[in-house]
Amino acid sequence: MIRRFDQPPLPGQCYRRRPGVYAILERNGRILLTHQANPWPEYQLPGGGIDRGESPVAALHREVREETGWTIGALRRLGIYRRFVFMPDYDIWAEKICTIYLARPILRLGPPEEPGHSAHWAAPREAVSLLDNPGDRTFLLRHLARR
Repeated sequence: MIRRFDQPPLPGQCYRRRPGVYAILERNGRILLTHQANPWPEYQLPGGGIDRGESPVAALHREVREETGWTIGALRRLGIYRRFVFMPDYDIWAEKICTIYLARPILRLGPPEEPGHSAHWAAPREAVSLLDNPGDRTFLLRHLARR
């Protein structure tokens, strides 16, 4: 059973399963977040959907680079959760299956490639308060409690 965060599925609504990968990125005691301006402004753990034929690890490397401009290494899978949401960028109702990794930012290649995204370093407790998604917050809090 995969733990659910946020709202339960709406009765009668069809959801498309959307697997994704996200990373807690810590360096020098700070957490790297991405800020997405549209469709509404929010801070997130960097990551996103896994494309058809793409492995989860390859997707995570690609998404982190696109959303933050950083390369990553030393990946470790922490867990998984799901959310039932409307994704306006794709005009779909989705059951997002979110796999969370811990990874180390290695090298900044440049600014984020993804339009409307910006990279932000935050102190750990500030990062927890900035994250809009309760699943992301929960995994970050668990990570901080273990270190």
